[in-house]
Amino acid sequence: MVERLLSYAILLKCELITLDKYNGYLNDIFLQYTDNDLLLELQWCSTNTEKTIDTILDCSRETEIDYDVFGRSLIDELEAVYKEMDINSFATKAYSVWNLLSKSIEPFWTLCYADDPLSWGDEKQTRELYEKMFKYYESNDES
Repeated sequence: MVERLLSYAILLKCELITLDKYNGYLNDIFLQYTDNDLLLELQWCSTNTEKTIDTILDCSRETEIDYDVFGRSLIDELEAVYKEMDINSFATKAYSVWNLLSKSIEPFWTLCYADDPLSWGDEKQTRELYEKMFKYYESNDES
C-alpha cells in the first residue's frame, strides 16, 4: 500500500496525475482499511496536494519499501499517462520523476535519457525507449 501511495505522491509532485485520481485510490483503499492511521491522516489532508505529498514522503522514509512493488505501480501509472500525453510534455515530466527517485531502481534510469533523441527530432527512438521500460516487469516475470 505504501509503495503505491509513494508512486502517486511522485506523480502528483510532477503533475502527471490529478488530485482527483489520487483521491479515488485513497478512498478505495481507506474503505478497506478504515482503522489505518496513515490513511486517516491522508483523508484529512486530501484536498491539500502539498500536505498529501509530504505526508506520504515522510511515511515512506520510515517504512521499508518493496521497490519491486513500487516500481510496478509507478510503471503502470506512467504508462497510462504516456498514452494520454504528447511525447514532449511526457518526456519533461518523466525526467522530473527520475530526479525524485531516491534509489537507482531498474528500469527508471530510462527516464534520465529517453528524451535525448527528441533533441534531434527522433520521436520514434524516444517512444521505443519508454515502451521498452514499460515492459520491464513483464519480461522479469518470465525469469
